[in-house]
Amino acid sequence: MEKLKIGELAEITGITKRTIDYYTNLGLLKAERSTSNYRYYSSDSIERLREIEEMKANGMSLQDIKYSFEKEHQYEEIDIHEIRLHMQTLQSEVTTLLEQMKQQEQSTQNSIKNKVSTESAALMQSLLLLIT
Repeated sequence: MEKLKIGELAEITGITKRTIDYYTNLGLLKAERSTSNYRYYSSDSIERLREIEEMKANGMSLQDIKYSFEKEHQYEEIDIHEIRLHMQTLQSEVTTLLEQMKQQEQSTQNSIKNKVSTESAALMQSLLLLIT
């Protein structure tokens, strides 16, 4: 991955070094420091700066932009393995509930089925499809 000095990043994006420095201090951009204390930015910073400028043009404050980036990062950290474990737990619970429902009298089964909304039933069916 290419590393850019702040001046090179400013030249490529048309954004002043002062603004880039400000965004870095706010935490909107990440920079690595060299042993000689130069800031180096990854080439991904070009796209990040364009995103920031576009969000600003759409009326977002820098604080809102920072919050948006933090939320984005949180979603990236979701572990697929953890989701699968939760889905397996749900599958086990659904199986248990179905077994318990089979043991109920027909009138009780019908009563339970009538209380479950069509949206809930569709959601449960979708979950079962995802689990298997």
